Amino acid sequence: MSISLNNISKSYKKLKAVQDISFDVNPGELFGLIGPDGAGKTTIFRILTTLLIPGEGTATVAGFDVVEDYKEIRNSVGYMPGRFSLYQDLTVEENLTFFATIFGTTIEENHDLIEDIYVQIEPFKNRRAGKLSGGMKQKLALCCALIHKPKVLFLDEPTTGVDPVSRKEFWEMLKRLQKKNITILVSTPYMDEAALCDRIALIQNGEILEIDTPEAIVNKFPKTIYNVGADNMYKLIQSLQKYKYLYSVFPFGEFVHYTDKRDSFEVADLRSYLEKEGLVNISIEVAQPNIEDAFMELAR
Repeated sequence: MSISLNNISKSYKKLKAVQDISFDVNPGELFGLIGPDGAGKTTIFRILTTLLIPGEGTATVAGFDVVEDYKEIRNSVGYMPGRFSLYQDLTVEENLTFFATIFGTTIEENHDLIEDIYVQIEPFKNRRAGKLSGGMKQKLALCCALIHKPKVLFLDEPTTGVDPVSRKEFWEMLKRLQKKNITILVSTPYMDEAALCDRIALIQNGEILEIDTPEAIVNKFPKTIYNVGADNMYKLIQSLQKYKYLYSVFPFGEFVHYTDKRDSFEVADLRSYLEKEGLVNISIEVAQPNIEDAFMELAR
């Protein structure tokens, strides 16, 4: 395995950040750690990149133990933390040269690995890193994480605060990197990005809820979901929360996702109830579940 965690736990004083975490990441896999802020994603990343010592359990990265072999791991992995952490007063080219030098290599030696990413920021190579846009900063950080040709790449919430177009481009770059036999572990709070991974681990409050392919997790969803809409979204949610047959209701774009307790659900019954509540322009249609629905169900 490229990455293996066995019953990892970590506490900060009385706060348990992660509890009994176990999962494996296969060589060449794009594996996603999916969960909201505070779920424990960054703690796991810091343990795997040898920045934190686990309180309990063991973990290996590229065959090396995270405690005993920390020097070997630091030479074998690339790490892109959630916050932009490059030298903002150095130019794009100076940052890249600096990180290449630290790992005893050069930009030219591993240029083939970063070429399709670097070509997008090369026109700004003399611009200070602090003056780059959010998307360009992420591309520069990814180049710096790759410049020494790591076996495993850790990306901690790499697209947070980045515009939708740059997010899409970033994930396309990850797919191309995966074809170069680099194992990638990425964390994100964005549920739509989960579908782009080979496998995912859903995490909440420091505990793993489910590990599987995105498709398999969605297919396990136990209920039929309905897109319910009306003229007044706030009143619609309030009304549904009072409905005696309610199983769950969550806002989802211009609709709410509603599930019913009953096995034999009649749309006409719900429509009649909502009309009595004074709602108009009511629409009720069957919807396909997604990763967000699966996460909310598992988190219950």
